Amino acid sequence: MSKRILLVEDETNIRNLVKMNLELEGYEVVATGEGKQAVKFFHGQHFDLLVLDVMLPEVSGFQICEQVRLTNMEVPIIFLTAKDTAADRIAGLKKGADDYLTKPFNLEELLLRVQKLIQRTEKNPEDSREEFEFGNNKVNFRTFEANRQGEDFVLTKKEAMLLKLLTDRQNEVVSRQQILQSVWGYDVYPSTRTIDNFILSFRKYFETDPKNPQFFLSIRGVGYKFVNG
Repeated sequence: MSKRILLVEDETNIRNLVKMNLELEGYEVVATGEGKQAVKFFHGQHFDLLVLDVMLPEVSGFQICEQVRLTNMEVPIIFLTAKDTAADRIAGLKKGADDYLTKPFNLEELLLRVQKLIQRTEKNPEDSREEFEFGNNKVNFRTFEANRQGEDFVLTKKEAMLLKLLTDRQNEVVSRQQILQSVWGYDVYPSTRTIDNFILSFRKYFETDPKNPQFFLSIRGVGYKFVNG
């Protein structure tokens, strides 16, 4: 299967050039020049690597990187940008990027860095966790299938995203703001009541006694916590 790359670059000529060369290397490339659209693509599809410009309309590459890292610490991210100071580079790496290449760049070098990062993740698939078990429950985050005491059912994509966020941060409090950003993105936020309803659904799905939850706890005024063990 071809590795899938999300390319976010608002300069059309550069975007087309990089896209074409990545495709010649055998990658499947989804390209956009808009940060908001990039966030939608990321949450709606699977990607093996992201190439991000920093200066984008509305949502910057740094903001995209921050949002991606809320839910996914594994996918490699390369910044490809004209912001070339040491401070810019440090800022990008602190946001969670794996590499930082400044414009003008050498195309062959970019392709080599992409190849190395993808090879690294293939060798070290650190907790690209597809399945998770707790209590008498089992969840597959790729297929959205769940099982409780032998009974199968299917989660919605939003339910699976929220559940993965909470279980990835088990025993930690996750704020409502973090949930809104990572599950609903930079578009119109739902009300916090919507999140409450998701938590109520999780309790109904997975708790032995939904009124006295063991796994899905509400932290008053802050957010929610998944407790396991």
